[in-house]
Amino acid sequence: MMVQIIKDMDELKTFLKAAGSKLVVVEFSAKWCGPCQKICPLVHAMSLQYRNVMFANVDVDDSRDLAQIYHVKVIPTFQMFKKAQKVTLFSRLKRAFCCNGSGIVSKPIFEFCGADAQKLEAKIRELM
Repeated sequence: MMVQIIKDMDELKTFLKAAGSKLVVVEFSAKWCGPCQKICPLVHAMSLQYRNVMFANVDVDDSRDLAQIYHVKVIPTFQMFKKAQKVTLFSRLKRAFCCNGSGIVSKPIFEFCGADAQKLEAKIRELM
């Protein structure tokens, strides 16, 4: 299993649907970003290690629409999905709360940005 390159919303929807109930980790990054380059081989290694987790990459320069839809302000940003719903987004900057349709706040979801592979791996283990 390699890291799937996602170019647009249709590709992402197809990928999330194909994942079924597996955890999906989507990395938003850019070719020129140093920390993204540093974590890239680690993400590839995780994609080989965690066979029951699906990994995807969105280049924010190639896919500006997706970056906007998912409110990506810093890179790298990792967002996690299960059954096509976002389960966690990760950033050292803030804790985000996730609301469902009725406006009730469910458990906090964490936004994580940056190239901290250990934190990323811990989150994957917790959620898969």
